[in-house]
Amino acid sequence: MKLYNTLSGRKEEFTTADNAVGMYVCGITPYAPSHIGHAMMSVVFDVVRRYLEFKGYAVKHIQNFTDVDDKIITAANENGVSTEELAEANIAQYHDEMDTLNVLRAHVYPRATTEIPAIVSMIASLEEQGYAYNVNGDVYFRVGRKEDYGKLSRRSAEDLLYGARVEVDEAKEDPRDFALWKSQKPGEPAWDSPWGAGRPGWHIECSAMSMRYLPEGVDIHGGGQDLIFPHHENEIAQSESYSQTQPFARFWMHNGLLSINEDKMSKSIGNVITVSEALSRFSPPALRLFFLSSHYRSPLVYSVQNINAQERAIERIRNAAAPRNGSANGGMLDASEYRSVFVEAMDDDFSTPRALAAIFDLSREINRAAEQSKDVSAAQQTLRELVDILGIDIEHPPEDSDGDIAPFVELLVDIRAELRAARQFALADKIRDELTERGVTLEDSNSGTEWRYRAPHQGG
Repeated sequence: MKLYNTLSGRKEEFTTADNAVGMYVCGITPYAPSHIGHAMMSVVFDVVRRYLEFKGYAVKHIQNFTDVDDKIITAANENGVSTEELAEANIAQYHDEMDTLNVLRAHVYPRATTEIPAIVSMIASLEEQGYAYNVNGDVYFRVGRKEDYGKLSRRSAEDLLYGARVEVDEAKEDPRDFALWKSQKPGEPAWDSPWGAGRPGWHIECSAMSMRYLPEGVDIHGGGQDLIFPHHENEIAQSESYSQTQPFARFWMHNGLLSINEDKMSKSIGNVITVSEALSRFSPPALRLFFLSSHYRSPLVYSVQNINAQERAIERIRNAAAPRNGSANGGMLDASEYRSVFVEAMDDDFSTPRALAAIFDLSREINRAAEQSKDVSAAQQTLRELVDILGIDIEHPPEDSDGDIAPFVELLVDIRAELRAARQFALADKIRDELTERGVTLEDSNSGTEWRYRAPHQGG
């Protein structure tokens, strides 16, 4: 089994001495409802865990919540609630949505606000060793003391010094230095520390949590590619400086990022699609299949047409796995070859597109064999096993719902396209306007029309 290690930039053999795997995944900052990029990350590492367990590993899965930071403080003030209330509500919603997506719960979900003693202890040790310094209650990490800083992101000293993401603060000894502890500002939540009231910086919490809950070491450290720098780079620097041992984590796994019509999701341009919005339009199995249709390290573009295609693909798998009546006069279908192809694909850095191809090939072969009166029951059991490893639920077909607007919107979108082709633009515009009034936004492009649903505004 080989995994791509971001630190080395190549695939490496994955083994553990005692068959135990400590996996730490950087979780969400719950200042707002989770979006589909969060869902993709969660599904990716859920599949990593499921497959490792299928291979016989005992996985201990840790995923944190950054439940206090600048965004949470700002959002809480805007909503007139405490940071605790805001974080708790969004964390609860995240759990519900991930349950719906069939994501296994992590074994521990530590939070920054509940790990303050461990965080303070770690910062104090870094300061004592000369890796950190205090400036009027703000504590910074001395990047210059870590000679191999930048090894994960492969950024040069010049890139780090002049890069756009380096915080400018005249109090720092070096522009590259990053905050370990932030002194309290008016109206902010704070905790006591040797440097005065304040709160942790973003990066230190993950180092303290991973060391506490995975004391035997981190075998796999995961997260999105947007976390490679500065977050994971800083985690390595502070963790290895604190422990004086290397490596902090054996394997660094980073999933590719999800975009909307080639644009990165951003609140500033209004193209953020929440998990709840996606689940209102698509079935959980189809969303999982969409996330897994691309290799986890590759970028993925959100596409209504693509996810609708996954809905049909799920039905093909479900039909192939459905019980069959009749004799087995034609012999028995052997699915071992398809299982071997699936395992080979997953052993090669979790190549889910190739693994899914094996599943679809097996589904077609089951249907063909059933028509030839072969016994397909064992093959169907293999099919269900492989689908279950990917966490795709084919046992519970979606219930019909009068509230499912997708088929009707798709019909109107097709009619509108025909009207535009016939140059009946007034009627086409009327359909668009009526849909907009009902909360459905159409987005035309060269590849067709995509639509998004948001609850219509209620005036008053």
